[in-house]
Amino acid sequence: MARWEGNARGRLEQAALDLFTEQGYDRTTVAQIARRANLTERSFYRWFSDKREVLFGDDELVSRFTAEIAAVPAGTGALPTLLAAFASAPEVFRPRAFLRERAAVVAANPPLRERELIKATNLSAALVSALAERGCDPQTARLATDVGLAVLRLASARWVADENADFRRLLAEGATDLLTIASDVG
Repeated sequence: MARWEGNARGRLEQAALDLFTEQGYDRTTVAQIARRANLTERSFYRWFSDKREVLFGDDELVSRFTAEIAAVPAGTGALPTLLAAFASAPEVFRPRAFLRERAAVVAANPPLRERELIKATNLSAALVSALAERGCDPQTARLATDVGLAVLRLASARWVADENADFRRLLAEGATDLLTIASDVG
């Protein structure tokens, strides 16, 4: 095995995605993923706890967002704080083609959909906690996080679909759409 090749984690992610697409999630083993990435199973387990986790290496996103939230100037509202943090997402996102293929694989496999929901719940809890650390009351932190994540999901989907899209602009458009919808409550 050529362990000296760089980007072991990325190679494992790509190998898993390719195999899940080619032969299905259930028929793919960790050994096959490691072999495709030109690594050992032991190397796989250094990076991931199981094959479900290989497509969810987004702990970087949680770290990035919480650091960005902490860096937003004091006195900034909860939702603007989140949107400012979310603007950094493309810096840790995987390439768009990878994300498109990943979305199709996740949608087709219940264990991966379950993992995605768990990761989304963990991200939400981390964001609520980061807002609370800034002095935001729990109810506002929870609501801002729920709303902010809806805007983030919409902007992310649009960004993945359009190679020329500007992520910050998509976040701003999503926030504007949200305000339009919210003002129609009457």
